Amino acid sequence: MSKSANTFHSGSIQFMYKRILILLLFVPLFTQAQTVCTLESREKLEGFLAKLSEGNYSVQPPNELNIEIGQWFLETPYVEKTLELSGTEKLVVNLIGLDCTTFLETVVSLTRLAENGDFTFEAFEQKLEELRYRSGKNQGYPSRLHYFSDWIFENEQKGIISDVTEEVGGVPYPNNPTFMSENPKFYPQLSDSENLKEIKTTEAIIQKRGYFYIPKTEISKLEKNIQSGDLIAITTSMTNLDIVHTGFAIRKNGRIHLLHASSKNKEVEISEKPLSDYLAGNKSQSGIMVARLTGN
Repeated sequence: MSKSANTFHSGSIQFMYKRILILLLFVPLFTQAQTVCTLESREKLEGFLAKLSEGNYSVQPPNELNIEIGQWFLETPYVEKTLELSGTEKLVVNLIGLDCTTFLETVVSLTRLAENGDFTFEAFEQKLEELRYRSGKNQGYPSRLHYFSDWIFENEQKGIISDVTEEVGGVPYPNNPTFMSENPKFYPQLSDSENLKEIKTTEAIIQKRGYFYIPKTEISKLEKNIQSGDLIAITTSMTNLDIVHTGFAIRKNGRIHLLHASSKNKEVEISEKPLSDYLAGNKSQSGIMVARLTGN
């Protein structure tokens, strides 16, 4: 074989390997039977875990950690429906594209790992699964905490967070979510009659609970009671839905803003406007619920 042919052959092999590596970055990799994570997400997560292991983060209060870790994700692209995979329910680990809830869950999971000093991928899986599913275990699609008010209640029962909405100054919130069962066409998994039946049961349970919220007209008056790093859930005026957006409170120049994965600006950001002004511009957003990590 000539020198030029050898050079061409070597270049072709290198090009092929590069293509394979690029493909692997975005192909879902199953790390366990019920977990899916791309190589790119795995590498980003491992980098954050290494960063946590090298610092003295365990002494920081959880709210401070939420803000510090949350800002590591600034400018990360907003991507919706990353959890909606076909087939059986998988624990999706995705740090490359985030929606408002997966951003919050990812940050809270990393905060809790920093407090515990366990920086393995397996520990992150466990923390994420504990947050995302009823009883802390993936037992199929209906076990995922689809309604965020249900997420707040269940994670308070686990001792992970405390719903401080009433303490901050909240008033009773009429919570009657039925959106999923009324619109199964938006949820492919609800074509399964058993899944739909279980979602209806969950909705009925949520409706029997007592919830509180802070109307958006009261936020500016009560924001002094909200701590930077608190979890913020934005309620809605839609009668069949509970929460339409989530994020973290972050104090800037004495005002509470929102650190969140923005569907409007398509990335993780800190809201330009204070939280009260942010809500004032959206008719469908009625107020907020506030939760706080317990430090466990």
